[in-house]
Amino acid sequence: MAEQVFPEPTVGVFIFNQAGEILLLKSHKWPGKYVVPGGHVELGERLEEAAVREAKEETGLDIYDLKFIMFQEFVHDPSFWKRRHFIFFDYTCRTDSLEVTLNDEAQEHAWFQPEAALSLPLDTYTRRSIERIIAGNMS
Repeated sequence: MAEQVFPEPTVGVFIFNQAGEILLLKSHKWPGKYVVPGGHVELGERLEEAAVREAKEETGLDIYDLKFIMFQEFVHDPSFWKRRHFIFFDYTCRTDSLEVTLNDEAQEHAWFQPEAALSLPLDTYTRRSIERIIAGNMS
C-alpha cells in the first residue's frame, strides 16, 4: 500500500434503534474496543451519502434522520490497526430495523443505551461522540 499523502475524510455512524439504543461493533481494526460503523468518503460523495452507504455496507441497515455531531482529528493514533491520518465526521441517525448483517469488518455487534455504553471499552473517538450525544451538545 502506498504511503498516505493527505488526511482521509471518514464518517462515523451512531445508529439508534426505536428503543433509543445505539449500535456498537467490535472490529479487528480497533482491537479490544467497541466502535461504530463508518468508513471513507468516496470521491464525489457527500458526507451524508457516505454515512448512509457505510451503514448499509457494514450493518445491512437502512438509516434516516441524520444529524451531525462533530468532527474529530485522528493523527497516527496507535489504537488503530495501521498508521493513518483521518478526519472523522460523526453523525447520529435512526433505523427501524434490528436485523443487523455484519460485513467482514466487524466480528460482533450489540445495542446499548448511550449511558451504559460509556462503561464499555470504547475507542477514544467513539467515547467522545457518545458523551456529546448524551450532553446534547451536537455540532
